[in-house]
Amino acid sequence: MCRPNMSQLLQAPALWIYLLLPSLLCENMRCYYSPILEKEEKFELIVTECPPDEMCFKAEGHYGNYSALSARGCMAKKTCSRVHEIRIKGIVYTMSYGCCDSPYCNTCPGVFVQPLFITLTLMTVAVMAGIL
Repeated sequence: MCRPNMSQLLQAPALWIYLLLPSLLCENMRCYYSPILEKEEKFELIVTECPPDEMCFKAEGHYGNYSALSARGCMAKKTCSRVHEIRIKGIVYTMSYGCCDSPYCNTCPGVFVQPLFITLTLMTVAVMAGIL
């Protein structure tokens, strides 16, 4: 087995710094934004910077037992975990919100990304690639 050179050893930490450094330098959190959309509609997520007193959120709108709507963005800490009703095209949906307090944590459905998970993923990739 050949030994990795210095540039190979620095790839994982460099990627980790590239992903997390912008969020460490800003005092405002960055989150993904998408308007309230029907679940089947595709929308390219937009990065947005939240005001200081807000967190990232993901919302889901239900019509009965059917999950029909989704949204992402920034929300005041005091309004997180609230449920309210909205009317769209004459239909009343129950919107529920889940908040998270780390940058870009509202990316994937049902998953809030933490720096630890990013680090573990990068280390796993490095080990599998034979860098470490």
